[in-house]
Amino acid sequence: MPNYTCIKKPIISEKSSLLQDQGVYTFEVDIKSNKSQIKSNVESAYGVNVVNIRTLITKTAQKRNARTGSWMAGKKIKKALVKIQNGQTINIFEGV
Repeated sequence: MPNYTCIKKPIISEKSSLLQDQGVYTFEVDIKSNKSQIKSNVESAYGVNVVNIRTLITKTAQKRNARTGSWMAGKKIKKALVKIQNGQTINIFEGV
Protein backbone atom coordinates (compact mmCIF):
# COMPACT_ATOMS: atom_id res chain seq x y z
CA MET A 1 0.00 0.00 0.00
CA PRO A 2 1.44 3.38 -0.99
CA ASN A 3 2.38 5.95 1.63
CA TYR A 4 0.89 9.43 1.06
CA THR A 5 2.04 11.08 4.26
CA CYS A 6 3.88 14.06 2.80
CA ILE A 7 1.57 14.98 -0.14
CA LYS A 8 -1.27 17.22 1.04
CA LYS A 9 -2.92 18.35 -2.22
CA PRO A 10 -2.16 19.33 -5.81
CA ILE A 11 -1.89 23.05 -6.53
CA ILE A 12 -3.92 24.10 -9.54
CA SER A 13 -3.25 27.65 -10.67
CA GLU A 14 -2.57 29.50 -13.89
CA LYS A 15 1.18 29.19 -13.52
CA SER A 16 1.06 25.49 -12.62
CA SER A 17 -1.17 24.86 -15.65
CA LEU A 18 1.47 26.39 -17.91
CA LEU A 19 4.18 24.22 -16.34
CA GLN A 20 2.18 21.04 -17.05
CA ASP A 21 3.09 21.32 -20.74
CA GLN A 22 6.74 20.89 -19.71
CA GLY A 23 5.94 17.89 -17.49
CA VAL A 24 6.18 19.80 -14.18
CA TYR A 25 3.41 19.31 -11.60
CA THR A 26 2.95 21.31 -8.39
CA PHE A 27 1.97 19.85 -5.00
CA GLU A 28 1.58 21.21 -1.51
CA VAL A 29 3.59 18.97 0.79
CA ASP A 30 4.34 18.64 4.49
CA ILE A 31 6.73 21.31 5.75
CA LYS A 32 9.10 18.69 7.24
CA SER A 33 9.31 16.41 4.21
CA ASN A 34 12.47 16.15 2.13
CA LYS A 35 12.97 15.55 -1.59
CA SER A 36 13.49 11.79 -1.34
CA GLN A 37 10.24 11.36 0.61
CA ILE A 38 8.36 13.50 -1.93
CA LYS A 39 9.84 11.50 -4.82
CA SER A 40 8.88 8.13 -3.36
CA ASN A 41 5.35 9.31 -2.50
CA VAL A 42 4.67 10.77 -5.96
CA GLU A 43 6.05 7.69 -7.73
CA SER A 44 3.98 5.29 -5.64
CA ALA A 45 0.80 7.40 -5.71
CA TYR A 46 0.67 8.18 -9.43
CA GLY A 47 2.84 5.49 -11.05
CA VAL A 48 5.24 7.90 -12.79
CA ASN A 49 9.02 8.28 -12.83
CA VAL A 50 10.25 11.48 -11.19
CA VAL A 51 13.22 13.18 -12.85
CA ASN A 52 13.68 16.33 -10.76
CA ILE A 53 12.16 18.04 -7.70
CA ARG A 54 12.35 21.69 -6.67
CA THR A 55 10.94 22.80 -3.33
CA LEU A 56 10.10 26.19 -1.88
CA ILE A 57 8.63 27.48 1.36
CA THR A 58 6.25 30.44 1.25
CA LYS A 59 4.03 32.26 3.70
CA THR A 60 0.32 32.84 3.26
CA ALA A 61 -1.10 36.35 3.54
CA GLN A 62 -1.23 38.10 6.89
CA LYS A 63 -4.58 38.35 8.64
CA ARG A 64 -5.90 41.07 10.89
CA ASN A 65 -7.21 40.17 14.32
CA ALA A 66 -10.67 41.76 14.59
CA ARG A 67 -10.62 42.01 18.36
CA THR A 68 -7.18 43.55 18.96
CA GLY A 69 -6.51 45.08 15.54
CA SER A 70 -3.04 43.56 15.34
CA TRP A 71 -1.68 41.65 12.38
CA MET A 72 -1.13 37.90 12.62
CA ALA A 73 1.63 36.27 10.61
CA GLY A 74 0.65 33.93 7.80
CA LYS A 75 1.41 30.24 8.11
CA LYS A 76 4.24 28.63 6.18
CA ILE A 77 3.51 26.15 3.39
CA LYS A 78 5.91 24.05 1.33
CA LYS A 79 5.44 23.53 -2.40
CA ALA A 80 7.11 20.89 -4.53
CA LEU A 81 7.58 21.28 -8.28
CA VAL A 82 7.90 17.73 -9.57
CA LYS A 83 9.23 17.05 -13.08
CA ILE A 84 8.33 13.65 -14.51
CA GLN A 85 9.67 11.70 -17.48
CA ASN A 86 8.68 12.65 -21.02
CA GLY A 87 5.49 10.97 -22.23
CA GLN A 88 4.06 10.44 -18.75
CA THR A 89 1.18 12.41 -17.24
CA ILE A 90 -0.67 12.63 -13.94
CA ASN A 91 -4.40 12.18 -14.50
CA ILE A 92 -5.55 14.31 -11.58
CA PHE A 93 -4.45 17.46 -13.45
CA GLU A 94 -6.04 16.59 -16.81
CA GLY A 95 -9.03 18.65 -17.94
CA VAL A 96 -8.50 21.46 -15.43
